[in-house]
Amino acid sequence: MGSVVQNDKNRAPVRVRGRSWTPLRRAKAGARARVAVALLAVTAVASGCAQSPGGAAHPAPGQQAPPAEALDSYAARLRAEQTARVAAAKRWHLAAVPLTAPAPPASKPEITARDGFEVEGQEEENLPPVFTTVPTRQKVVFLTIDDGEEKDPDFLRMMSELRIPYTAFLSDYLVNKDYGYFKKMQQRGVVLNNHTLHHPYLPGLSYAQQKHEICAMQDIIEKQYGKRPKLFRPPYGNYNQDTLRAAKTCGVKYAPIWDEEVFVDHWEYREWDRDLHPGDIVLTHFRGRKDWKGTMPDMVRRFLDHVTAKGYAVARLEDYL
Repeated sequence: MGSVVQNDKNRAPVRVRGRSWTPLRRAKAGARARVAVALLAVTAVASGCAQSPGGAAHPAPGQQAPPAEALDSYAARLRAEQTARVAAAKRWHLAAVPLTAPAPPASKPEITARDGFEVEGQEEENLPPVFTTVPTRQKVVFLTIDDGEEKDPDFLRMMSELRIPYTAFLSDYLVNKDYGYFKKMQQRGVVLNNHTLHHPYLPGLSYAQQKHEICAMQDIIEKQYGKRPKLFRPPYGNYNQDTLRAAKTCGVKYAPIWDEEVFVDHWEYREWDRDLHPGDIVLTHFRGRKDWKGTMPDMVRRFLDHVTAKGYAVARLEDYL
C-alpha cells in the first residue's frame, strides 16, 4: 500500500427652486441625508478596514438599508473597531495593519484531493481529501497551528486583539497538560481539530493502530470541548489509504495539510515559485524559545507582516469548507 509522505418641524415652509419645502419634506430629506452620510461613513470605514485585521461585520447580501440611526451606530462601531485594530497593530509592533478578509463565499468551493495526493479508492470510497490550497480567487490565506506544546498567554491576547482567525490541530500528549488553555482559545472562536493522540508516523502503523490514534483523539476533543472535529491533519503530512479510511470512520471529512510553513526566522514553501497564492494553507506550530529563536508572537508578527505586504488577508479555514 502506497504512502504519501511530506517532509475578517414645525417651521414655515421654505421655497427652494420653486418648490414648497414643508416641515415633513424637510424631515424626510434630513433622514435621507443622514442615511447618505452614514452610508458614506460605513463605506469609508469599511474601506479603511480593508487595511485592518479580520472580524469586521459584513451586511448580508440583499439586506435592506437600516434606518439612519442604525447606520450611524454601525458606522461608529466600525470606526471604533478600526481604531482598536490600528492601536493593536502598533502595540504588537506590526509593520502595517493586517488586511480584513472578505466575507466567505455563500457557495463553498468544492474540495478535492490535490493531484498526486490521492490514495487508492479516494473517489470510490469518498475518502477525506488531502489538500494544500482552497480553490478561491480571493486574496486570502489560512493560518493553521499544530500540536499544542507551547501555551503562551501573550499569543492568545495578540490574536484576540488583532482579531486574526486561525485553526488549531491538537495532539493529546501535549495538550492534556492544560486543556484549559485551548478552551480559552475555543471561546475566542478557534476551531480545535484532530492531530492524533501521540503524533506518530501513521503509515508505519496498522489500520487498527491508526484508527485508535485518530478516533481516540476525536473522543477527547468531544469530551473536553463539546464537538467532534471534521478536520484532521496527519502528523508530518504523512498518510496512506488506511489513514484516510480510519479518519473517515472517525467522522473526519477533510484532511488539510499545507502549502507554506512559517517559523520565527524564515518561511518554507512547497511550490517552485516560493510565493503565496489565493487560498493557501499556512502551517506553523505551538512553539516558543525552547525550540525557536523567539516566541509565538514573534512568529505571528513575521507571518502577518509578510502576508499583509503581499496584499493577503487571513481568513478562517472552516468558513470555506
